[in-house]
Amino acid sequence: MKTAAGFLVVAVGFLAFAVTAPAQQKKPAAAPPTIASVMNTQLGIVEHEFVSAAEAMPDDKYSFAPTNGDFKGVRTFAQEVKHVATVNFAFYSAILGQAPPPGVSANEQMNGPDDIQTREQIVKYLKDSFALGHKAFETITARNAVTPLPKPPIPFLSTRLALAGFGCTHAFDHYGQMVEYLRMNGIVPPASKGQPPANPSSK
Repeated sequence: MKTAAGFLVVAVGFLAFAVTAPAQQKKPAAAPPTIASVMNTQLGIVEHEFVSAAEAMPDDKYSFAPTNGDFKGVRTFAQEVKHVATVNFAFYSAILGQAPPPGVSANEQMNGPDDIQTREQIVKYLKDSFALGHKAFETITARNAVTPLPKPPIPFLSTRLALAGFGCTHAFDHYGQMVEYLRMNGIVPPASKGQPPANPSSK
């Protein structure tokens, strides 16, 4: 009986240790931020809002461009999306030190390959450009971030960090234009859905 009682005490003690030990273990410290992680987070925010806006416009409105006002020569919605994707490919290919895909050139318009026309093709082209961006940003380190590139796509953006930062800014610039196009067609941008009114007094 004493042996059985002793065994029971030991067993209960071991069970209590097994339950409490994991709780007492310290969680591993989060990895410190890096240039790559910070820039990838920024790109992820841009990607989420831009891609959702591109997907929100229906097929029959992808050729939309404003006409009520001085809008002669402005890009269509489709061209806005293709332009940003094309610039993404140019910038992020340069960060990786590789040639951009065919049809991506540093001409004035940079509206992308002519054979990418349908909404499905354009959205895929856009998503692929952001995927390349994440891959490129992973290669940016404190050592190479501001090292001049041998052949930057734009002379004043001659480093990896400059291309990464301006790439996010450029996409958000055109995102603002796409938001106008969406609202002109009665479409609320996905990023604005469910948000409290920015101007409550306008109700």
